Amino acid sequence: MTQARAPRADAVRNRKKILTAAGGQITAHGPDVGMDEIAAAAGVAVGTLYRHFPTKTDLVAAVVAEYVARVADDAEAALARVATGTVRALDELTAFLGRIVEQSVTDRAVKAAAQTLGAEPGNRADEDRAGSAVAGLIRAGQADGDIHPDVTVHDIYLLFSTAPTTQPSTARTRWLALVTPGLTTQARRPAS
Repeated sequence: MTQARAPRADAVRNRKKILTAAGGQITAHGPDVGMDEIAAAAGVAVGTLYRHFPTKTDLVAAVVAEYVARVADDAEAALARVATGTVRALDELTAFLGRIVEQSVTDRAVKAAAQTLGAEPGNRADEDRAGSAVAGLIRAGQADGDIHPDVTVHDIYLLFSTAPTTQPSTARTRWLALVTPGLTTQARRPAS
């Protein structure tokens, strides 16, 4: 049996450049941006782009998968900070929500492109990692007595889906201040 060779360093760099450019171009120009424009923005030949991603749907699915991996990494890092005992789970969960909402502002067009093209990341491992880490944050917050006992991972995903990503930063900050008390056992604090 022959072992698969690791990708060459230049192929790895090109793939990363393509994914970064695709995210930026879709965000700037919407889901109809052409593969030629994405290749030009990445600084690679169109053929190189197509060797990595035979279709635009494949490319958008890879961009979405990269986003999900970043979310999973963020959630796991938040849970690791809670495990040190130096920060409360509620604070980490609230900060995580804020970061993901802000990131979603720029990734909104990519998500729209994914829906338009029916692009789905094939590997669900990163979604599972994110869900597991968020569940860990919730359990830790419930153990601290800070997070309401009936809060679930699905509730957090519901919050993400209702975030005002088309509104200005001040509205997003206010949204977070309004929804956070719904997660907690604590009384709502006055807005600052």
